[in-house]
Amino acid sequence: MKLIKKFLQNIFKKFFQLLFKMVYGTVIYSENNLSHENISINKIENDDIRKYDNGFYYTYSILNGRVYTDQVENVAIINGNKILDKISYQQQKGNLNKSYTNVVLKKGTPRIKKEIKGRVLSLAQGASGHANYSHWLFDILPKIKLYSKIYNIDDLNYIYLNKLKNFQKNSLDVLGLKNVKILDSNKFRHIQAEELVCIEHPSYYEGYILEQAKNLPNWIVMWLREVYLSHASKFSCNDKIFIDRTQSQSKHCQFQNEDEITSYLKQKGFTKYKLESLSFFQQIYLFKNAKIIIGAHGAGFTNLTFSNNGVKVIEIRPKNNPNTVYRRLSEINKLDYNLIETSPLSETLNQKGDIFINIESIEKII
Repeated sequence: MKLIKKFLQNIFKKFFQLLFKMVYGTVIYSENNLSHENISINKIENDDIRKYDNGFYYTYSILNGRVYTDQVENVAIINGNKILDKISYQQQKGNLNKSYTNVVLKKGTPRIKKEIKGRVLSLAQGASGHANYSHWLFDILPKIKLYSKIYNIDDLNYIYLNKLKNFQKNSLDVLGLKNVKILDSNKFRHIQAEELVCIEHPSYYEGYILEQAKNLPNWIVMWLREVYLSHASKFSCNDKIFIDRTQSQSKHCQFQNEDEITSYLKQKGFTKYKLESLSFFQQIYLFKNAKIIIGAHGAGFTNLTFSNNGVKVIEIRPKNNPNTVYRRLSEINKLDYNLIETSPLSETLNQKGDIFINIESIEKII
């Protein structure tokens, strides 16, 4: 019965893919697809805003441009019936691939197209741009800064991305975008804008995403500090922080001996914080106020952006996790960074978490 159901679902999908190809046309890949009268490319000539390799950034404006996203791995930017290089996004199984691998070349754009009057800034980035705190601060918000170097924020009509969480709304309000309309990419998977503006990714251009985190440019951290530190919301908190990841949607980088670690750190004067329970501006204050921060690898460490020089950081992560973004962040902010790597563990039916750490390992660094 399951095989029959799956067979019928596949037939149904292929029928609608064919139907939408008939309506909106087949998307193709061709060389030099960015050279067209509908496309304007602007170079951001600013010595303080450069890529990790010191290259320049560019913005792309497409008249009557289209966006299609599967909300997971693919975002296709389309001019006419051609997918565009550099600004289409294909992070497939963790690797950034070329636009000729985008799913639209095979399946088309099987969603009803929403036509939009005015200028739309596309910030869609598949699943990584939805609600991940780290990707939001290091990938999405910097695109708005890059946009503002060429365009006037006040002339922007829409932003195209997922429905916003509170921390995202708060961060946009500070940038003067409180009144800009949000086009929810979950609801409108396929749009066409009178003018579509796209920005290339600030730091990710090839390879496996976790291994490329080391290429975070200095300017992003400096800009985030300049914009948001003054909005820190003061509250009563400890300057010895233990980051609690137990409420994280991600199941990796969780302690098997969480209670033992918590008890030990409490004796050493630490307070455990669930960052999800704090506002965006409270998180900024917590890390701005901190003198020592410890926790398992996770997006909460993104707040090291707002920590002061010399703050002691102890990151704990399995050896098989190649993401060094928080080492890089600590380097930019001149923090006292310490890494404890643990042997990879598999989660079993009776034991949760993939990190077990001896208290002695923490004690040596503290």
